Amino acid sequence: MKKMKTHSRYQDNLDSDSKSKRLCFCGIVPAVSLLCVVLLFSTLFFAQRYNEKLLRWKMNIKKLKNDNCKNQCRTGGSHALPEGIISNTSDLEMRHLWDLPMTKTIENKENASTNLFAMAVGIKQKDLVNKLVKKFLSSNFVVMLFHYDGIVDEWNDFEWNNHVIHVAVANQSKWWFAKRFLHPDIVAEYGYIFLWDEDLGVEHFHPDRYVSIIKSEGLEISQPALDSNKSEVHHQITARGRRSNVHRRIYKTGGSGKRCDESSTAPPCTGWVEMMAPVFSRAAWRCVWYMIQNDLIHAWGLDMQLGYCAQGDRTKNVGVVDAEYIVHYGHPTLGGLDVNEVSSRTKDHRVDVRRLSYRELQVFRKRWQKAVEEDDCWVDPFQ
Repeated sequence: MKKMKTHSRYQDNLDSDSKSKRLCFCGIVPAVSLLCVVLLFSTLFFAQRYNEKLLRWKMNIKKLKNDNCKNQCRTGGSHALPEGIISNTSDLEMRHLWDLPMTKTIENKENASTNLFAMAVGIKQKDLVNKLVKKFLSSNFVVMLFHYDGIVDEWNDFEWNNHVIHVAVANQSKWWFAKRFLHPDIVAEYGYIFLWDEDLGVEHFHPDRYVSIIKSEGLEISQPALDSNKSEVHHQITARGRRSNVHRRIYKTGGSGKRCDESSTAPPCTGWVEMMAPVFSRAAWRCVWYMIQNDLIHAWGLDMQLGYCAQGDRTKNVGVVDAEYIVHYGHPTLGGLDVNEVSSRTKDHRVDVRRLSYRELQVFRKRWQKAVEEDDCWVDPFQ
């Protein structure tokens, strides 16, 4: 009997404990649920805030990227292309149709053509042109011939014919060709651009030594001096001096024309070369090309303004090289008569060429003056 009572009390205790546990569990569940709900809403709230911040950050990064892209200097017309595919410049190197490109080694790079010789030519000056071309090809220049008489096939008998670039358009001037075929982005690979006439003798001229001199002297625009004993000399500053490698000015105290002394700072006393055999650095040519007027094909007057393209002080960066000199024969070319084809009906267009040259000179001067007056931002560095 006693054992049964003890068992009954034990059972009651167990039931009481189970009931207490159930009550405790039932009390915990709502609290836990409430806590979970709070955590859930907190997580959603902070997640939303985080997403908003992340979105703002991404938008700021995108805006910054867009701003950078807007500020990026891109060549006109190239905006539709990825930047890495854009090829801004070119050259005049001829490429074979079937051979693979030569591997770029140090040796090949050293032997690569780094300068350009361009010249307007006619078949009547064939012998002089042959000597000029051979001289520059032997110094590893790229050579480009502008055929102003339109004749190309008659040059085939020279062994160098297939190694030069021919451009043929009848009755056009050197400057007409240069404006159209020597764009700065096309000749950007070349350190110096020689743009010469055809009636020049180069017996005492060596292209490599000439380039070495103008590099050491810092000449951005230059020309070889003229042998005054054999040449047609139009301007005293181009005549060869025998006491120096280079001269940059002349001294003229009497006679007709402008007086030139140590205080002279403008052409034709200093900072000036003639247009028959100019040599331009890459940077100078980029400037000169923009100054060449598309419709003024004789370029008269351009020589007086070349100093603005000298990349600084024209009294220092423009000069005439005495150590490497040439002969200017002064042969009539554009519009001149062929002595073998003279007839009573043949007209000598040299008179017309000269008349148009003078007219273009006046037009260029007026354009320059008008441009100076209209450009409020431009400051003349030589005034």
